[in-house]
Amino acid sequence: MNKRQFVLGMIGSSLFGGIIVLLGLSLLGNNAAYPALSGGPVGPVTTQFQKIDTEPRDYVVPEGINFIKASHKAVPAVVHITNTMGGSGRSGVWGRFRGNRRSRQSTGSGVLISHDGYIATNYHVVEDADELEVRLDDNRRLEATLIGTDKDTDLALIKVNTQNMPYVDFGDSDGVDIGEWVLAVGNPFDLNNTVTAGIVSAKARNINLISGIQNQYGIESFIQTDAVVNSGNSGGALVNLEGELIGINTAIATNTGTFSGYSFAVPSILVKKVMDDLLEFGSVQRGLLGIQIRDAEGLGTAELSGVWIRSITPGGAAEGAGLRVNDVIVGIDENEVKTTSRLQELVARKRPGDAVLVKFKRDGDLLESRLTLKRRDEMVEVGESLAERLNSEIPITFEIEGAQFRNVPSSIQDALTIDGGVQIEELGRGAWRKSGVKEGFIITKIGEDDVLDITDLESILETKSDDFYVLGKYPDGKKHYYRIDW
Repeated sequence: MNKRQFVLGMIGSSLFGGIIVLLGLSLLGNNAAYPALSGGPVGPVTTQFQKIDTEPRDYVVPEGINFIKASHKAVPAVVHITNTMGGSGRSGVWGRFRGNRRSRQSTGSGVLISHDGYIATNYHVVEDADELEVRLDDNRRLEATLIGTDKDTDLALIKVNTQNMPYVDFGDSDGVDIGEWVLAVGNPFDLNNTVTAGIVSAKARNINLISGIQNQYGIESFIQTDAVVNSGNSGGALVNLEGELIGINTAIATNTGTFSGYSFAVPSILVKKVMDDLLEFGSVQRGLLGIQIRDAEGLGTAELSGVWIRSITPGGAAEGAGLRVNDVIVGIDENEVKTTSRLQELVARKRPGDAVLVKFKRDGDLLESRLTLKRRDEMVEVGESLAERLNSEIPITFEIEGAQFRNVPSSIQDALTIDGGVQIEELGRGAWRKSGVKEGFIITKIGEDDVLDITDLESILETKSDDFYVLGKYPDGKKHYYRIDW
């Protein structure tokens, strides 16, 4: 080999090597393994490329939709709240977003609803407060006074001593449509007055955050949206495109503690009623029908929607108006009623002494009855308490799939601060033992359904044809849930 051939060979080898490297890099592309942000190595990700869709897609907000007007009206009226307290915060799968916690402080949001400094917010934002500080949109910091709270709706009213404040007008939450654009305004992660947009996903939604076995008087009829809310948004504003308040942002559905797709707001009509009561009386004036209820859904009745009356409180408004067990309520005044959450919201807007027209079905016939709502204590004085009704002198038991159940004794209910429930007395062979549950466990929920007594347990189990989850407590207070392979 002469010198010329040697040089040409070297050049050819170099070019060939370079081409191989370039081809390798182009093939690797973005599928190369890079260190994760945490510093650890990650493996390559296999990606399959589908046929590219070259058709144009419309990802923009529809013509005529403008968020600027609503933002300009709402942002100045939303405040940042710092709660200084001595106690500790709560946590849960259904997130009450109390904000970034520091030592003895939590943060949240609030909405100015009057020019003289009244602010609507969530109860859990101001819960256990020793001091409340409000930071306005112009960065002024003012001490706030707690006017009143309502655990049953997770709402509270506070006030700052100032005048000529920007505020939002109350809108009509009943007039909000599913699919309508809305804005959420609050202070997520202590980021002042952040605005996000979404649509109304559902109305009259019950997520068992406030209501349930431990608070039978809790009111949940949330507006569900997909506007992004996070830790610190609690108590902030949900507004329509006119900048009117249609809800107070209260909760998110999450397994991680951060936004996972849906948020929930207390509707403005209920907010206004609660705020008016707290301002006028210092507490909420709530009238009651005097019934125990569940969604109908064909359970115990032929009706597929409406609210099934499963028991009636002696001396209550419903009993006096002639309503009976197994009647299905389908309307209150001029409003249609399909779910318990909707019924509870409509009644919660009223006060004791208010007259209500109840529309209901009995044996297929549509009937009406006018009744007068009563206070809670009026019915307690006349009728037995729920615990007393559930625990008569003769114990009631029920056996199915190798397990025997009984209603929870009143002494255990008092110790665990629960109303009702069903306790496992004995375990034999069967689905219950296979789940890992132990004797003494108290079932308070099956799936999303409350279990107040054995009647509930029997009715719910009759509808089950697949696996389901039960939730509850042991007598020592420890919470647990089990999957039952039915």
